[in-house]
Amino acid sequence: MMVDSGLAVEPGAATDLTPKKERVGNGDYASGRWKSEDGSLTCGYSSFRGKRVSMEDCYDLKSAKIDGQTIYLFGIFDGHGGSRAAEYLKEHLFDNLTRHPKFMTHTKLAISETYRRTDSDFLAAESNTSRDDGSTASTAVLIGKRLYVANVGDSRAVISKTGKAIPLSDDQKPNRSDERKRIEDAGGVVMWAGTWRVGGILAMSRAFGNRLLKQFVVAEPEIQEQVVDEELEFLVLASDGLWDVVTNEDAVSLVRVEDEPEAAARKLTETAFSCGSADNITCIVVRFHQENLDRESPPPAGTLD
Repeated sequence: MMVDSGLAVEPGAATDLTPKKERVGNGDYASGRWKSEDGSLTCGYSSFRGKRVSMEDCYDLKSAKIDGQTIYLFGIFDGHGGSRAAEYLKEHLFDNLTRHPKFMTHTKLAISETYRRTDSDFLAAESNTSRDDGSTASTAVLIGKRLYVANVGDSRAVISKTGKAIPLSDDQKPNRSDERKRIEDAGGVVMWAGTWRVGGILAMSRAFGNRLLKQFVVAEPEIQEQVVDEELEFLVLASDGLWDVVTNEDAVSLVRVEDEPEAAARKLTETAFSCGSADNITCIVVRFHQENLDRESPPPAGTLD
């Protein structure tokens, strides 16, 4: 059972890692950096409105202290139909997750339940409005040397292992054969309208929000787990404003030549824009410093495969 997100439970409460004053250009762009106290992680982010009239992307970097262990959480939320769903996820998703009673012992279960509960909470919060905002979520949670990546929608997570780009998420789009079958089995239709869309409307098959399509467009995440070993160099989380025009391999190549993750995130954003991305573009780069990583913690008891 989820812990009520309204409870003021200090143990496990997530703390924002972004600076109080972000580095901002003309108001449409923000970037920044962060480094863990033990030097095991450095992180950079870059977010740009791009060619869109409004900014609907959000990003989140947080940490939490649970049972004496520091947990790190990173997220990209790409809104559609407005920014309210993405903003809600930034405000609530990681707090809900770190307060889940099984977060440390059954991490994948906790992530799955938290995603679905937060989706329900958002829909309830918006029940008196005529809006129908939605959002993707691509998140990474680091517990010891266990990295859990969860995805809803078409934002994406990619890691570099000794220079090889490895996706840790599979874009959830209606033309994916398993997603199309799930939608049709639920009574929905997938139609071509410039691209494949659920009901001819939404170009992704899973999302938070989207009340009118909720029967078919679920917020159940797909979750992958990785051990942070000596081969794992860095993680890239980004909205589809990057992935629409930059391949996984090119993204990894661009990041590898930059020493600082903020510079790498900025490079990704600038490259996507120069390559013609018509969307908001938001990137997070997390670099792992093996020489400073603690000895690997044992996997949480009862962790689901």
